[in-house]
Amino acid sequence: MERSYEGIITREPGKMGGKPTVRGMRITVYDVLSYLAAGMSKEEILEDFPYLTEEDILACLAYAADQERRLAASGG
Repeated sequence: MERSYEGIITREPGKMGGKPTVRGMRITVYDVLSYLAAGMSKEEILEDFPYLTEEDILACLAYAADQERRLAASGG
């Protein structure tokens, strides 16, 4: 099942060094993925960052999966 992240994951040249962020806020996809990798649950992330939604977290995961797919397809 493919989940869309369009409109949730954004890039703005002057914000966060152009890294992909969640809805243009100052939290990057990398930040969210790092919290998950460190063992935080979705519920803990949502509690610590009340401006995030479950859809935001799932969009970060979908974005990361898409980037991995593109890297694998390019042979990298």
